[in-house]
Amino acid sequence: MFTGIIQSVGRIARLEPRGGDVRLYVDTADLDLSDVQLGDSIAVSGVCLTAVTLEPRGFSADVSNETLSLTTLGKHKAGDPVNLEKALRLADRLGGHLVSGHVDGVGKVVSITPDGRSLRWVFEVPAALSRYIAAKGSICIDGTSLTVNEVNGHRFGVNLIPHTVEHTAFHARRAGDAVNIEVDVVARYIERLIAGGEAPRLDEAFLKQHGFA
Repeated sequence: MFTGIIQSVGRIARLEPRGGDVRLYVDTADLDLSDVQLGDSIAVSGVCLTAVTLEPRGFSADVSNETLSLTTLGKHKAGDPVNLEKALRLADRLGGHLVSGHVDGVGKVVSITPDGRSLRWVFEVPAALSRYIAAKGSICIDGTSLTVNEVNGHRFGVNLIPHTVEHTAFHARRAGDAVNIEVDVVARYIERLIAGGEAPRLDEAFLKQHGFA
């Protein structure tokens, strides 16, 4: 599991085709790997990968064709910046929200406009994912935990403060770029409960009991 709080911006060092899939080498820049062991998980732009080799300033991971086809990793080339986060430890602060590193789909940047000192970003997602996105809910974009401002059909907006843009790979993103999307896992569980007829009735008494009204 991860938190969606980016720890470093690394770069794709190289991609080597191997037996039909790819071994991805990542330059981790200033990310401290001293506590990382072979087999540990590291999120690369929101994609949970397993470290199969470790170097003083990087690691490599095998990426399957499935992952290449369903995420933006298949579109990356050497030199591209990527968001990095090591797996969550039980004693760590949960600064963002619980993120699995299992990308649900690929969205795209629709527009980026100034909004005070922040930037208002609008993203578009596949129709199958839009139902899991709610205003003021959490969304993970390229591994970054963000809060949704508003939802309009298959599009939604978020605000990025200068710190977030400067310390993530968002500084290199432009309108039209593809991004990895992971919806809030809570939304998926709620859907499952409703589909199974096991969700509690959200009447006024229930809402008051749980502090929502």
